[in-house]
Formats: sequence, structure tokens, C-alpha cells
Amino acid sequence: MNVIIANERLNELSNLDVEIIKSMNGTYTPEEIINTFTNFYYNKMILDITAIKDYLNISNLQKLVMNIDPNKLILFLPNRPEVSSNVYLSKLVTIGIYNFTNNIDGVKYLITHTNTKEDVEGLLNVTTDEVINETSNFSGHNIVIGFKNLTDHAGATTLIYMVKKELEKTYGETVYAVEVSRHDLDYFNVKNTISTNKEGLTSTISKITDATVILVDLNDMKDTAECDEVIYLIEPSSIMLNKLMRTNRNLFTEMANKKIVLNKSMLSLKDVSEFEYEAKTNIFYNIPPINDRKKSEDVVNFITKLGLLGGKQGSGKFLGIFKI
Repeated sequence: MNVIIANERLNELSNLDVEIIKSMNGTYTPEEIINTFTNFYYNKMILDITAIKDYLNISNLQKLVMNIDPNKLILFLPNRPEVSSNVYLSKLVTIGIYNFTNNIDGVKYLITHTNTKEDVEGLLNVTTDEVINETSNFSGHNIVIGFKNLTDHAGATTLIYMVKKELEKTYGETVYAVEVSRHDLDYFNVKNTISTNKEGLTSTISKITDATVILVDLNDMKDTAECDEVIYLIEPSSIMLNKLMRTNRNLFTEMANKKIVLNKSMLSLKDVSEFEYEAKTNIFYNIPPINDRKKSEDVVNFITKLGLLGGKQGSGKFLGIFKI
């Protein structure tokens, strides 16, 4: 007998022709799943990964495998770049999860054919070139990502510094940071940071010929044409939000389809959902206050979701468990 925990892929899993002893639908913390199935006998747990709150945070999956037999676990992944790239899959293998798929036929196969480490160890050999090649969300010889504070002091400069440090682990010294009209990045004492004015941004970017990623602190610059993508930052404290709304009540309407990130945020997942409902907008990511002296998993997950650490879906490996 098997158990199913579903969320976004409920319809597909509802039609799965296997014996089910228990099913759950919704989103849950790892602790809630662990508590529910401790001392509960089952053959396989078929887990729609979107049913795990903050599933991009690999530490949440690690909590599961520390308390649930990973040989009984089958992860059903969505067809999204952030979880279908070799980079993400290699993390799953590293923490001991060997059974994962993004199609229903793969689920059926894994119910009767449990993978071992040997079956998936090829994913452990992810090279820098593979990671760079998998960054398919953008085009061109380099990627230009702009960061702009919507609320005062929303943390664009520090976030750029943190993102740059993480990206350098993959792309080395081909990651640049450019700041418009200020010199705050200079105080971090890191390589490949450049200050320029509004008029000089275009020429500055064009001169960085060896860049893989260029992160731009836009500050007060309104013209974002040089950027492939722009991240708009909001510090969601009451005083900052009230001040923002008094400045422009139509802001969130004007920001439709933009990537809005809550930074230095104390909001829970429930709070974020309520924020989205009240503001009638979508939040791309919610980043809590971070220590700029230490590695932040939230920053890593933000970069991954943005597509800078993986982009291609699976390539037909493992007997069709992954499909393009």
C-alpha cells in the first residue's frame, strides 16, 4: 500500500492506478509530514514536491530524508527549470534522494523499480560548464540583472553583494556588479565592481566583454532598457509600505508581471499570501533578514528560482523518468 501527498499535480496523481492507503492534498512543512507518517506503515510515499512549503530550500528535503526512509520516497517534480536542472537534481542525490521524476510514467516505474545511488550517480558530476550551459532563461553573451529599491533602503546593494558571492562559486571572476550614481559597493571590498552615472551605464556594460553575469544597482535610474531582467525590492514593514502607498497608490497595478521580491522580510508564508491578496500582486520571492558575513540558503534559492543556477529540463535520462 502507498501514500500520496499532492498539491499542484493532484489531478495526475488522482488517476494513478496503484493501491493507496492514505492521501493528503495541500502544502505542508517537513515536520508536519514527518509527524503524520511516523509509525505509519506504507510501501512508497509519492510526494508532489510542490506540497512541501519552500521546496526550493534543499534543507527542507534533507529534514525529510533524515526521518523518512528515502528508499520509500518518490519525488514528483514539476516541469520547471529550477527543479529539473542537473544542478538541482545533483543536490537531491547528494542528500540521499535517488527516486525522482517529472512525469507520471516515471512515478509508475519507480513504484516497482527503486533507484540506487549507482543509478543516479552521474548527476553528481555536474561541472561548471554544465551549469553555465543550463542558464537558459536569458540570452546574449552576458546576463544583465537590474536591482531597484521600491521602498527606501530595501537592501539592493547588500543583496547584490550576496548574489555576487554565490554566483562566483559557479562563474568565477566573470561576475560583475555595476552601481549607478553611488559608490556603496566599494565598501564591500570585492573585485569587479564598477560605479558609473546614468549616462554611462550603456557604455560601461558594453565594455565588460568577459562577463557571464552583470548585476546592476539601478538606484534612482528609471531607464531599465539595458537589463535583461529587473528585480524590484520591497521591505514589507508597515512604515515602509504605508510610505510607498502614499507615494503611489497605483504602484502594484503598474508593477503587474514584474518580479517583486520582499527583502529584509519578517513575513511568514501565510503573511505573504495575505499580502499578495491585499495588493493584488504576485511576489516572486520572500527573503528574510540575512547576515552578509555568512552563506544564505535563501539567497541561493532566490538565485536558483531566478534561473541563474540552472535552466534546462531533464534530457531523457533514467528510462524516460525525465522528459523534455
